[in-house]
Amino acid sequence: MRQILISLCLLVMATATRAELVVEVTQGVSEPSPVAVVPFGWNGSAALSEDVAKVVEQDLGRSGFFSTLPRESMLSFPTREGDVYYRDWRVSGADYLLTGRIEPAGADQVRITVGLYDVLKEQRIELANNVVNSGSAQLRDAAHYISDQVFEALTGLKGAFSTRIVYIQADHKGGSNSYKLQLADWDGARPRTVMESNEPIMSPSWSRDGRKLAYVSFESGRPAIYVQYLATGKRERIQSFPGLNGAPAWSPDGNQLALVLSKDGNPEIYVLNLATRQLQRVTRHYAIDTEPTWSPDGKSLLFTSDRGGQPQIYRLNLQSRDLERLTWEGNYNARGRLTDDGRFLAMVHRPQGGDFTIAVQDLKSGRLDILTEAGLEESPSIAPNGSIIIYATKEGGRGVLSAVSLDGQVRFRMPSRSGDVREPAWSPYLH
Repeated sequence: MRQILISLCLLVMATATRAELVVEVTQGVSEPSPVAVVPFGWNGSAALSEDVAKVVEQDLGRSGFFSTLPRESMLSFPTREGDVYYRDWRVSGADYLLTGRIEPAGADQVRITVGLYDVLKEQRIELANNVVNSGSAQLRDAAHYISDQVFEALTGLKGAFSTRIVYIQADHKGGSNSYKLQLADWDGARPRTVMESNEPIMSPSWSRDGRKLAYVSFESGRPAIYVQYLATGKRERIQSFPGLNGAPAWSPDGNQLALVLSKDGNPEIYVLNLATRQLQRVTRHYAIDTEPTWSPDGKSLLFTSDRGGQPQIYRLNLQSRDLERLTWEGNYNARGRLTDDGRFLAMVHRPQGGDFTIAVQDLKSGRLDILTEAGLEESPSIAPNGSIIIYATKEGGRGVLSAVSLDGQVRFRMPSRSGDVREPAWSPYLH
C-alpha cells in the first residue's frame, strides 16, 4: 500500500528525479547591454570574505540582459565619480559603468558606496540607495541587493537577485536513499539543507512572507504535509489522512493551505484554515483533481484535472463555485503557475503529437507561447518579478534546473549540485 501511495503521489504531483545542476547562460536578449562592474575598492586591513563586485557582475551577466566587461579589458579601476573617465569606457565598449568602495564601519560591519553611470550620456544614474550597510559575513546578500538596484535602474523591472530557491535533491547510493530539501540563493550558491530524510520529500511551497515552507514527507511511512519555519527550523505536521496528502499551496494571506487529499476515495482539492484547522472540500468529481495554486487575490484556485478526458487547467471561484477551463491547446496542460499580476499562466504543455514543454498563456488574450523545446520539462516556478520561469529538465543524460524568460529570449541553467534534482520553487521577495 505504501508503494502505491508513493507511486500515486509521483503521478498526481508530476514529480520526477533529476540529476546534477549546472551554471550556464545559454541564450540572452538579442542585444544585451554591455556593462562594466569595476572591482570595488577596500580600505580595510584584513581581506574580505566575498568579492562583492564579482557577485554583482555574475548576477547581471546571468540575467541574460547584460554582457559584462572582463576585468583584464578595463583601462582603469575607479572607485568614485571623480575618477571616472568616460572616454576610456567608451573605448572599452561599455554602455554602463558600476563603481564602488567598501569601508569599515564598526565591529564586523562595512559600508558600501556605489555609483552607476551612463557612459554614452556621460552622467550618473541615481539608485534607490547608493550606500549599503552590511555585516562582514553578509557581503553576498549586499551584492545581490546592489544587483537588484542596478537591474531595476537599467531595465525598469524589479530585480530578483535577493530571492531564494528550494528544490528536492535525492541521492541513491549503495542501496540506500537520501532525500534533502535544499535552500539556496537564486543562482544556487550557499545551499543548505532544510530537511533530510531517507524517505521521499515532495512539493515544496513558499508562504507569501517567505518565512515558511510547506511540503510533503513520507518520513512516517505514509505521506503527510508539514510546515517548517526557516528561521528556527521548527516543523509542524499539518495533515496526515489515510491515502494521499499532497500538493500544499499557500493562500496569498498565508492563513490557508490548498491541499490534495484522497481521504474520501478520490484525489480532490481541499482548503485548510491554519488557525481553526477547519477543512473545506472545494472540488467534487470522479476525475483526479490536483496541483492547486491560488490566484493573486485569493478569490479562486487553479488546478489540474482530467475531468475532460485529458489533463487540463481549470479555475474555480471559491465563493460562487463557478468553474472555468483555461487551457484548450494541446492534449496535456498541467502544473499551472500564475504571475503576481494574474495575467500570465505558466504550465507544462504537450502539443498534439509533441513532447512536454514549458509554455505560457496570456489569460487576457488567450495566446499560448511554447518557450522550450527539449521535451522533458516539468515543475515550472515563476520569479516574483514575473520575468523568469525556473523548471526541471534533462539534458545529456543528466538532470538540470533550467530557466527561461516569459518572452523566450533569455535562457540559462542553474548551478550544479550533486544528486538527482526535482521540483524547484522560487521564493517571493524577501525582506
